[in-house]
Amino acid sequence: MKLTQFSDFALRLLMFAAANKDRLITIEETASFYGVSRAHLMKVANQLTRHGFLKAVRGRSGGLMLAREAHEIGLGAIIRAMEPDFAIVECFGAGNRCLITPRCRLKGVVGEALAAFLSVFDRHTLADIILNPDDFGLSSLPSPPRKTKRSARA
Repeated sequence: MKLTQFSDFALRLLMFAAANKDRLITIEETASFYGVSRAHLMKVANQLTRHGFLKAVRGRSGGLMLAREAHEIGLGAIIRAMEPDFAIVECFGAGNRCLITPRCRLKGVVGEALAAFLSVFDRHTLADIILNPDDFGLSSLPSPPRKTKRSARA
């Protein structure tokens, strides 16, 4: 089983927000830190906000923060919200054309394996995987620049 890059970025974005719980983080600094696409990370942040994992603060001094305490955010819930589907074999999908599906025993085994995979995530929360800001090297990073009235007009 492999998680999509979308889920990977979601977990990393939440870890970054959790490590910086005393301040708002920005898409810009997070994308720069991880070396990932700002546009892709923006889509991830929007999805996390829609699902109630992140809270977006708008405005000039805006940014992102966790919507709940890290120990209240289950990793299984994040994965289920971010993954597009769990059709890891054809018979799990809507367009199933496999001729042996009605009698196949593989579907049950694969379903059990998927449940086991997700149950590991269900046993953990974001609090279990938080890194310290120093682990990110954040103590040596300058604060992200904030737009001023002068730079906003330029």
